[in-house]
Amino acid sequence: MEVEARRAALLDIIEAGRPMTVRQVFYQATVRGLVEKAESGYAKVQTDLTVMRRAGELPYDWLADNTRWQRKPDTFDSVEDALRETAHFYRKNLWRDADSYVEVWLEKDALAGVIYPVTSMYDVPLMVARGYASLSFLYYAAEYINDLDVPAYIYHLGDFDPSGVNAGEKIEETLRELAPDADIYFERIAVTPEQIDSWDLPTRPTKASDTRSKNFGNISVELDAIEPNRLRSLVQETLEQHLPQDQFAILKAAEESEREIITRLVGKIAQKRLR
Repeated sequence: MEVEARRAALLDIIEAGRPMTVRQVFYQATVRGLVEKAESGYAKVQTDLTVMRRAGELPYDWLADNTRWQRKPDTFDSVEDALRETAHFYRKNLWRDADSYVEVWLEKDALAGVIYPVTSMYDVPLMVARGYASLSFLYYAAEYINDLDVPAYIYHLGDFDPSGVNAGEKIEETLRELAPDADIYFERIAVTPEQIDSWDLPTRPTKASDTRSKNFGNISVELDAIEPNRLRSLVQETLEQHLPQDQFAILKAAEESEREIITRLVGKIAQKRLR
């Protein structure tokens, strides 16, 4: 009965915050006292979610896993199919006339599926650094930023621990070095000490083995500890401050109108083929 009650509570957590990573579910479970804040508690959550998915109780797409993916080119059965797909995915350039350029940098690949629905909606690049970004990745990012005619706003999300904070600092330092002509504004928007206090985030001891832990403090917090809806809202509010109030709604209406034009074009081509 205890296991069944815990699994029902886990399902409620995921339904309210989907998509979520397993680690995010674990942190929300510790906040609610469902499992202990230890590896044993994480193992319980991991097992529960596996059993629930296999039993059909938990939809697979409610959990995000961006660490495994497939490479395959898009193919179509006909020109009509290609145009239908184009109509479905057609997007207008939201930032063409904007007075700024915006990127979101994310430390953890596993959380990309949680953040991407927001960055995708606002047509903002999501740059997954996987901790310390490679020099090649930073070079190509800087090369693009350096050619911009508008200021570049870089927003970083990462763990609040010695490595997570330092990884963000290194990204900023290297971008400025490789894009000396760019006007760069860099801001760490999560996790911050203020968020730890005001949101009462679950903490863990800072790893003494981390060579950067000196003078950092005893408390560390993973990005996964932020409730997923709150994390998405944080990103959305950050992006919206760069857009005129009604610009997004107007653009989406124009986008839908142009998508319908493409769809009608598909119909005309199909009719000609039938004649």
